[in-house]
Amino acid sequence: MIAPLPAGILFPVEVLQSGWVAVLASFVAVNTILYMALALLKIFPAPRLTHRGRSRRAETRSIHPDDPV
Repeated sequence: MIAPLPAGILFPVEVLQSGWVAVLASFVAVNTILYMALALLKIFPAPRLTHRGRSRRAETRSIHPDDPV
């Protein structure tokens, strides 16, 4: 009978509690939060900071200039 293979790489406890693993885990955590924030910013529309009076033209540029606006 063949022994089952482990599902992943198993490290000893000493390796998992070392400093470089903590630094790597911190980097992954910050990177995940950063990309999540960027993804959420892309979902929502950008805020528009325009004034309604300034964005209107002084005169119409329509094909039919005599039509009411």
